[in-house]
Amino acid sequence: MKKTLLSIATVVAVITSANAQDMLSKSKFFDNWQVGVKGGGFSWTTREAFIKNTRATFGAEIGKQISPAFRLGVEGMAYVRPVDFDNNSNYLNFVDQTNVSLVGTVNLSNLIAGYKGTPRFFEVEGFAGLGWLHTYIQGADNRKAPNVLNGMTAEFGSNLLFNLGQSKAWGIKISPALVYTVDGVANPAESNSQNELNLKNSWTQVTAGVVYRFKGSNGAHHFTTATQNPDNSAELGRLRDELNSKNKELSDCQRQVNKLQDDLEAARNKKPEVVEKVVTKNKKTLESVVTFRVAKTTIDASQLPNVERIASYLNKYRNAKVSIKGYASPEGNLEKNKQLATARAEAVKNLLVKRYKISADRIQAEGNGIGDMFSEPDWNRVSIANIVE
Repeated sequence: MKKTLLSIATVVAVITSANAQDMLSKSKFFDNWQVGVKGGGFSWTTREAFIKNTRATFGAEIGKQISPAFRLGVEGMAYVRPVDFDNNSNYLNFVDQTNVSLVGTVNLSNLIAGYKGTPRFFEVEGFAGLGWLHTYIQGADNRKAPNVLNGMTAEFGSNLLFNLGQSKAWGIKISPALVYTVDGVANPAESNSQNELNLKNSWTQVTAGVVYRFKGSNGAHHFTTATQNPDNSAELGRLRDELNSKNKELSDCQRQVNKLQDDLEAARNKKPEVVEKVVTKNKKTLESVVTFRVAKTTIDASQLPNVERIASYLNKYRNAKVSIKGYASPEGNLEKNKQLATARAEAVKNLLVKRYKISADRIQAEGNGIGDMFSEPDWNRVSIANIVE
């Protein structure tokens, strides 16, 4: 019988491993572990009334979720002295039996209805396990005790599981189960085997417990799976096309950068242009252009004569005022260019006020965004000052 149970356990383990193989490739060893404690009552299945003769049982468990549908774990249960041990002087301990089992659990809800990525509020599980039962006799030396103190067990049951909390870290479960002592039968004359699952040599137990699921490397307290494309070859082809497209875009951007660098160098080597316009009707109008470097708002020394020309005119004609408009070239971020245009106008105004002592109320400075006065885009990084009379 032991060989039969071990064979069944092996088959279940193989099926579980096959089902979970893809999951394991995406899950680390310390992911999806849980611990729990539980307590309840038990009594012999056929030899006594369950309610009348129930005695306490309690224990703890630890398990690892192999996949959303399968879990392997170990549980240890302690059993307060059964009723038929009461009058036996050999059994006077508070706990007279313990059972340690290797348990495999199937989440029927996820197996049948599918796993949605997070646990449901209510789930049904079925479990089966093989265990080792030990009976504690008063005064017995466990190291020298006869084999009758130890025995193999098999258990079958279900869990009614309630998953709580937003992260589903906690679970409360009610677990009815049937536990068989495999070694020996209640009446050898009624059996052809020395080891079998005999209902007369079993007990029924019902427990309630709480489990806690540890947070894994994925940041969740439950099993998560990576999204998989059913057609991996098509997905790989799509990613390759996307990569080639990005490479082409990068190459085009690099060519544009090289062109802008050449234009910038040409603009730096170009001498500043000063434009003066004289308006008739006895009114004079002076226009001066101040050029700036790429992304700069500071005035180079080479541009100071253009600013001083405006200052000299304002000092000579005390009633004159000046309007300064700042511009930026079109390349780059639009919002940043608008800010540059305003800052360039303000830079010319500040220089007139601080260095040439021109009253600020005679100066109007504003940014006009992207300039289009010159055919070369880079030449539009300017501030244009116009005399207003």
